[in-house]
Amino acid sequence: MGVKKFAVLASGGGTDFQSLIDAVKKGQIKAEICCLIAGKPDIYAIERAEKAGIPVKVVCKKDFTDNESFDIAVRDALVEAEADFAVLAGYLSIIGPETIKVFPNKIINIHPALIPSFCGMGYYGHHVHNAVLESGVKLSGATIHFVDETADTGPIIMQETVPVLVDDTVESLAIRVLKKEHEMLPKAVALMAEGRLQVEGKKVRITE
Repeated sequence: MGVKKFAVLASGGGTDFQSLIDAVKKGQIKAEICCLIAGKPDIYAIERAEKAGIPVKVVCKKDFTDNESFDIAVRDALVEAEADFAVLAGYLSIIGPETIKVFPNKIINIHPALIPSFCGMGYYGHHVHNAVLESGVKLSGATIHFVDETADTGPIIMQETVPVLVDDTVESLAIRVLKKEHEMLPKAVALMAEGRLQVEGKKVRITE
């Protein structure tokens, strides 16, 4: 068995993507980033990939007439990159059934809240943190999970909390959660690369 390869899918600035680039470089993740699949052509994540010498493929949803053809294009991009698994790092499109069929329990997503709260359709970016603040909860955090056929419902790999402070704004809470994401995501990807994530129904066991 050679070194595993994984693709990263991003739709924005790519700070989570950068945390993975850095962790691979430091040897914390024993795998190679084989490709960035960018959801838009003008995002900063592309610049990060180019600086790191990582191939880029732009697969923009608005270039496709329907969800099925977009799904097939994402699947084909992953297959062409010879990815063993994929990581969604601030990726805003829904992964479709054709891609999931080829990569079952091999696509990891990070969500900026504690699933099953504040998740599902419409809950992304600052919409999540705004809902958290409006609810009055005292804890938020980040969740890393496998992707299945429905938004944010796949088996949970890892969760960590951050406090929600009385005077928090969307921006201040987002910064605290993002810092936690940057710590968590490389750890989860390292476990995936080492084959230490075992899915048992809705549960994920981390093996020795």
